[in-house]
Amino acid sequence: MVRLPLRPDEVARGRRLGALLRRARGPRSILDTALAAGVSPETLRKIETGRIATPAFATIASVAGVVGLSLDAVWDEVSCAPDLADSAG
Repeated sequence: MVRLPLRPDEVARGRRLGALLRRARGPRSILDTALAAGVSPETLRKIETGRIATPAFATIASVAGVVGLSLDAVWDEVSCAPDLADSAG
């Protein structure tokens, strides 16, 4: 299966997701958060930095649960239209 390159809106959505999870994690370490969520610290780091723009739903759900975010809150944040800063990048 060939994976097509991500569209700019998908990249922007991934960046918003990463920023949201990073903010919600607060002072808690990536290691502690990742282990509690059952994902590798490197995977969480890549999500938070936008390098994994389309993580698996189960991964998002697990991390969101650990950092205290509802999936509704995650969807509200990542599904909004990109702002000017996102489209300039």
